[in-house]
Amino acid sequence: METLTLEQKELVKATVPVLRESGVALTDYFYKRMLSNNPYLKETFNMGHQRDGAQARALAGSVLAYAENIDDPSVLAPVIELIAHKHVSLNIQAPDYSIVGENLLHSISEVLTIPMEDKVIKAWAVAYGQLADILISSEQTIYHRHMATKGSWLGWRNFVVQRKVKENDDVFSFYLVPQDGKDIPLYQGGQYISVRVPVPELGLKQPRQYSLSDCANREYFRISVKCEDGRVAGQDPGYVSSTLHRDIKEGDIVEVSAPTGNFYLLNPAKKNVLISAGIGITPMIAMLNQLVTAPLNADSSTSQNPIYFLHATRSIGRMAIGNQLRELAEKNPDFHLYIACETVTPADIQGKDFNQAGRLDLTRVPSALLPPDADYYLCGPMPFMQEQNNALLALCIPQQHIHSEAFNTGGVQL
Repeated sequence: METLTLEQKELVKATVPVLRESGVALTDYFYKRMLSNNPYLKETFNMGHQRDGAQARALAGSVLAYAENIDDPSVLAPVIELIAHKHVSLNIQAPDYSIVGENLLHSISEVLTIPMEDKVIKAWAVAYGQLADILISSEQTIYHRHMATKGSWLGWRNFVVQRKVKENDDVFSFYLVPQDGKDIPLYQGGQYISVRVPVPELGLKQPRQYSLSDCANREYFRISVKCEDGRVAGQDPGYVSSTLHRDIKEGDIVEVSAPTGNFYLLNPAKKNVLISAGIGITPMIAMLNQLVTAPLNADSSTSQNPIYFLHATRSIGRMAIGNQLRELAEKNPDFHLYIACETVTPADIQGKDFNQAGRLDLTRVPSALLPPDADYYLCGPMPFMQEQNNALLALCIPQQHIHSEAFNTGGVQL
């Protein structure tokens, strides 16, 4: 790996103001250039995020963060780990980095009108090579872990949709079993798989990452998918979610990558508080089922630690997997369920189906449900997680005890 010189680091840092101002234009140009030159990559990249610009914005943020921290990239280690898991779930391989690097450097040259032989381009070439080596090394570690795990695999594997279950008007659960009948791996609640299906509107396959919505077993994977149907103003229908809801039937084949991800229960033996909103409930259900069905305590006479589950929903009718939650709460005295509902009906009030009207406000939650010695897990839209993270800090919960995962996993970045 070629090492950046002090001069090259300064040249990279000198591009920070330009990246702040024109980073999105640069990355948008980069994606168009790369996908035009390598159209087969359209089956790896999220074309929905190409359509709405989310991928360009995400990459621009990543490039800027890397340039700002070029003196000590180790501060980006948590982000590197997150990206590495997502790359593995999409079967990104070392040679792919050469294609990305070549197009990124040419894009910098062409958008910023800097000759390819300029020192700035050379500095970015070395900087990118350094980052690529870090990511490749991280991804190899994860690939090796898959190879050593019973039932796991590399790349894509065909699965059959054994069952397709309607959870509510917005969400279907898909039970997936391997077409070859061989083993599947155990995984941690909170991890995800990638699912790839042909999208008729695009005429090509598209992958999406979905949290597994049940705890590990040797029989099936379950994902619970909300259909992004474009009913929200300014939102386009989701290519893959629409295909899964509309076209995929029981008995159909989908391609699946092995479970991965770094968002999972760190210590099942502790008190754990799971806080979610909307479809962000899916990894929390997997964590919950893991805790309820396989408590760590070997001594059956010792009750497991309490589990606290706080969920925010727009309405009771749109709450995914709500019946399962209520059944668990009725059967398990150690499981404490708390629901905040934005839109409340008279039937909801009569049925006592919620605990808090309006958006989830942790200051209104009984303190017994927010123990100071617990680990906290957040999943939902980014603004929701930021709001709950700040609320927990205000309640004197240490930041190191708060763990989060955006349910919108996005696409490949660097």
